[in-house]
Amino acid sequence: MPDKIQTLATHVQTRFEGILTSTVVSLNELTIEVASTDLHQVCQTLRDDAEFSFDMLIDICGVDYLEYGEGSWEGARFAVVYHLLSIRNNHRIRVRTFLDDDAPRISSVRDIWIAADWFEREAFDLYGILFEGHPDLRRILTDYGFIGHPFRKDFPLSGNVEMRYDPEKKRVIYEPIELEARTLVPRVIRDDNRYIVEQGGKD
Repeated sequence: MPDKIQTLATHVQTRFEGILTSTVVSLNELTIEVASTDLHQVCQTLRDDAEFSFDMLIDICGVDYLEYGEGSWEGARFAVVYHLLSIRNNHRIRVRTFLDDDAPRISSVRDIWIAADWFEREAFDLYGILFEGHPDLRRILTDYGFIGHPFRKDFPLSGNVEMRYDPEKKRVIYEPIELEARTLVPRVIRDDNRYIVEQGGKD
């Protein structure tokens, strides 16, 4: 482990003693885990403490661990992961927090990093994670009438409804999905000369 990352890991463990649930270094990047109730406080400190100065939020993403590890996963189903960068110290850190399975929710960090605005809306749209305190939490990638959250592992591949424009009503309407049964059998079988043995040749 590079000395720079080891130093950061030591500072983080000292500053957040009793708060961190896990600290891991992988691929030369530090990942820390905190309880969802401590997330906002930890992020505020990571930004404001000069020892850290993580003034840039690179990304926020949701994670669905349903069937993770071929079904061997026994932890919480949903998590939110924050990727932070300190320009002053040239450090990166990943912060992960696990959420309640039935009602995944977490405090918004938009008041800490304004860049969190659209990232949190995306995680809400695709995973159904609620960010409490977000001033405008609504869908950002799917249509406003979309049903469900398409990045959840149990979301049906065909979706729940289909959308089309109705020329009589002169608007977009939603209808139950109608799928035709398909026969997954090749219709054309071609000879392949790579497998043809020439006369007099060896098999």
